[in-house]
Amino acid sequence: MVFDIDMIKKVYAALPGKVEATRQLLGRPLTLAEKILYAHLYAPTTTPFERGKSYVEFAPDRVAMQDATAQMALLQFMTAGREKVAVPSTVHCDHLIQAKVGATQDLAAAVDTNKEVYDFLSSISDKYGIGFWKPGAGIIHQVVLENYAFPGGMMIGTDSHTPNAGGLGMLAIGVGGADAVDVMAGLPWELKMPKLIGVKLTGKMSGWTSAKDVILKVAGILTVKGGTGAIVEYFGEGADSLSATGKGTICNMGAEIGATCSVFAYDSKMADYLKVTSRAEVAALADAVKEHLRPDAEVYADPKKYYDEVIEINLDELEPHVNGPFTPDLAWPISKFAQAIKENNWPEKLEVALIGSCTNSSYEDISRSASLAKQAIDKQLDMKSEFTITPGSELVRYTIERDGLLSTFDQVGGVVLANACGPCIGQWARHIDDPNRKNSIITSFNRNFAKRNDGLASTHAFVASPEIVTALAIAGDLTFNPLTDTLKNKNGEDVKLDEPTGYELPVKGFAVDDAGYQAPAEDGSKVQVIVSPTSDRLQLLEAFPAWEGTDLKGLKLLIKAKGKCTTDHISMAGPWLKYRGHLDNISNNMLIGAVNAFNDKTDTVKNSLTGAYGAVPATMRAYKAAGLGAVVVGDENYGEGSSREHAAMEPRHLGVRAILVKSFARIHETNLKKQGMLGLTFANKEDYDKIQEDDTIDIVGLTTFAPGKPLSVVLHHKDGSTDEFAVNHTYNEQQIEWFKAGGALNVIRAEAAKNK
Repeated sequence: MVFDIDMIKKVYAALPGKVEATRQLLGRPLTLAEKILYAHLYAPTTTPFERGKSYVEFAPDRVAMQDATAQMALLQFMTAGREKVAVPSTVHCDHLIQAKVGATQDLAAAVDTNKEVYDFLSSISDKYGIGFWKPGAGIIHQVVLENYAFPGGMMIGTDSHTPNAGGLGMLAIGVGGADAVDVMAGLPWELKMPKLIGVKLTGKMSGWTSAKDVILKVAGILTVKGGTGAIVEYFGEGADSLSATGKGTICNMGAEIGATCSVFAYDSKMADYLKVTSRAEVAALADAVKEHLRPDAEVYADPKKYYDEVIEINLDELEPHVNGPFTPDLAWPISKFAQAIKENNWPEKLEVALIGSCTNSSYEDISRSASLAKQAIDKQLDMKSEFTITPGSELVRYTIERDGLLSTFDQVGGVVLANACGPCIGQWARHIDDPNRKNSIITSFNRNFAKRNDGLASTHAFVASPEIVTALAIAGDLTFNPLTDTLKNKNGEDVKLDEPTGYELPVKGFAVDDAGYQAPAEDGSKVQVIVSPTSDRLQLLEAFPAWEGTDLKGLKLLIKAKGKCTTDHISMAGPWLKYRGHLDNISNNMLIGAVNAFNDKTDTVKNSLTGAYGAVPATMRAYKAAGLGAVVVGDENYGEGSSREHAAMEPRHLGVRAILVKSFARIHETNLKKQGMLGLTFANKEDYDKIQEDDTIDIVGLTTFAPGKPLSVVLHHKDGSTDEFAVNHTYNEQQIEWFKAGGALNVIRAEAAKNK
């Protein structure tokens, strides 16, 4: 079954004309990203857009939402005054399943525990024409790749790893729920025209090296914010040599460099994947317009002329990498990793190795890992570490079980977890003797911030390919280099692991009994969506208040966050995921992971009303009860990581008026704007140091708030002195209207009411 084939035909029918019109408009050859971007403009333009400066309105082809973010997105959509979604949209139940024992028991427990939420998502999907993927169907990004992604398309998704679909040549961009509401309501979706980073891949991988090593290398080059505001476009003969799912791995983890998204040009590998996933019709359509699904020849010939930055990687020379701990851009070639472990005194013993996730659960990944597990059996080696396998979808799980790969993992003591996010997002009931003991784990996931996987600050998490993770699990030692080192087997013999082998695609094709899809009702008008007023999991939303029309004065400093402050620090996942549909309850986790610059502690800030120290959310609730607003101050790349808009909605709900930082991650800054918050940056970053613990803060210039015009911040210090300095913003006229209205959703509601 091909989903939304009429929509795909329409995109391809219009593509050649739109690409040619863009070529004429820009007066030059085009990159692939430019072709897709200009082909998806909400309205035609007669003026070229400036990369990194122009705000542009787009019309994405589809929307995807995972269950944790879908709750808030759909609670907002309910109030938008629409009867049905305007573009194909889906909900995927993958985040709320905790990994504890194994797939069967964990899934059953999740279905029971989350029944209220699943029933809500199922019924609201039914009502508004949204496809629903049940718990156990798989992780959103793997399911999208298998069913919905198509070359040359554009989609948005309420998860930061939505760019996974770039593996099939799609511009797929992670957003907050309010952005999804816009598109589902048929409104334009706004994005600053991205810059373009070209990554030229030459040569061809072999041996232990895998697609994962490409993005681990790129992360080391660009760092966690080097891709901010940019699309990363991979090209060259090395790119064409990678499997479609390998391309997906690279695009998926592009979120870790802050990239808007990543994309590969259409090629025979993508066509093969489309065919094996029952979409030969899409492959035929793409073949007919293939020249428009790749950069123009002139771009290949002189890439530096067309991209803002060009990186070149020779796959013949690329080493396997291990990145970490605590940040995904700390990149170590395997030849230097053992030395890094010893020099930094990181725990050498590997306690748990985890493969799978939305990043690395393809048939190719699993089959190559299974080849190593089979070697362990044949060469009389024990698996020294705990070892878990997370299939990305029921389609993959069923197929690898049919082909005997799960049996191989079972023989070495591997535990198969549910087709869900699990440990990758902190949904892991880890068994450990002492939670304060320094320990090491390694995963084939994408993100490894402190506490990310198991909630333990003592855990050193490293990221690598499934092959390297499996080899290190066999060794149980992070200083082991499988390319050069030997292991002692049960007979005391020194044995060496052979290079992993596998299959890009299953020889016998994919198979599945029940993929887990539920189509929406033909007529949703009679479907009732029920939210209990006494529920602690779901809460209907109330509109945020509009701006009062004055400068903001007398604001309290809530917290001055020091160092890395991701969306995990601002709104933790793990056990808090159950409150994602209840804004007031989940607000009790607001900023509890942020480090207070004045005492180097988490969740301990000074209440200026009482002088006492207490939890961040409780302190903010006290300010709100007293009718006072507050300001959060942050460091560089504030809000990196997950797309979760709760990190913006919680401060808004509790009365924070502005977030003032050195720099923002893209999605978080947009989320703040959507919720009617002020997202400001220091014009002079050294002014961060002027913020004192007992400051009262004024934000001046709002009565003449305008694009490109700085505002002023006045600090009233405890000793009676003041400091005043300029702060910048990136608000355009429409975003200023969102601020004045109290949020973008208030603007949508007003428009819907006007048109009735």
